[in-house]
Amino acid sequence: MTTKPFPPELLRVVDANLNRLKEGIRVIEDIERYVHNDKDLAASLKSLRHQCRIEPLEPLLSSRDSINDVLRPTTTSEMNRTDLRSILIANYKRGQESSRVLEELYKIVEPVLSERFKQIRYELYTLEKRNLLSDLNG
Repeated sequence: MTTKPFPPELLRVVDANLNRLKEGIRVIEDIERYVHNDKDLAASLKSLRHQCRIEPLEPLLSSRDSINDVLRPTTTSEMNRTDLRSILIANYKRGQESSRVLEELYKIVEPVLSERFKQIRYELYTLEKRNLLSDLNG
């Protein structure tokens, strides 16, 4: 299957969501690795994070305009973290939402990538449940 060129006006959306997805996973991964010493969960998250890539990177970098992002200033709700659990929850949601955006956008140009981001989203749902319910039960 030949992929269609990605609409240039959407590259910035892809770049932002790809970064958001990888950053969210990395926050969770580091908490599980360094705070909870959970090798299995950290390894699962690391593997998932490594699946979050789009080649070539140059068009995404060219589209980036973080200085002029209209929502760049931190909102009050982003500062509403009370403990590590609230950070984990926020970052699972960040990853799930970003993978959904990528899944939807890639439906129009490269369905294989759309499916990859869908699988990443579902894996984040599974890891979130395992992680957050084990915190309550253990």
